[in-house]
Amino acid sequence: MTAQPIYGLMAQFDTPTDLVHAAKAAYDDGYRKMDTYTPYPLEEAAEAIGVHHNRVPLVCLVGAMLGMIGGYSLEYWVSAISYPLNVGGKPFHSWPAFIPVTFECAVLGASLAVVFGMLALNGLPQPYHPVFNVPSFTGATTDKFFLCIESQDPRFSIGETKRFLEGQHPLEVAEVPY
Repeated sequence: MTAQPIYGLMAQFDTPTDLVHAAKAAYDDGYRKMDTYTPYPLEEAAEAIGVHHNRVPLVCLVGAMLGMIGGYSLEYWVSAISYPLNVGGKPFHSWPAFIPVTFECAVLGASLAVVFGMLALNGLPQPYHPVFNVPSFTGATTDKFFLCIESQDPRFSIGETKRFLEGQHPLEVAEVPY
């Protein structure tokens, strides 16, 4: 009978300060595939595990540019190529008249890109996550703080990582099965 593969090791802490110190120590020790779970947003924990990049502004910019180009192109195609109508002596390509719709299409493109980009960057929808297999994880929504080092980390070794986490003085260290 083979052992069931594990998702990682999870340490439970009583205070946010203990969690941040353990996360910094893990990052300094070379662990990179890890995550923290807290009952409320904790910016220090995100900084401790090395999450500094936010790609949402780039996604927003790309969505706005695509919306703007799409809106302007559609208006140009309709007014100057497909259905050219001379209305009031205006030229077929009357760019000042295209600006309001171009702006609105940029806003629409940016908002859609941000919504779908946020879902994609967060890995959603994800109806199941292995950390819910740990019985004590229910405290993550009330008053406990967790650090999970994933088994996909190149530095991960079940024995060595468990010793490292126990050296951070957690309340408990648990294996997270798939």
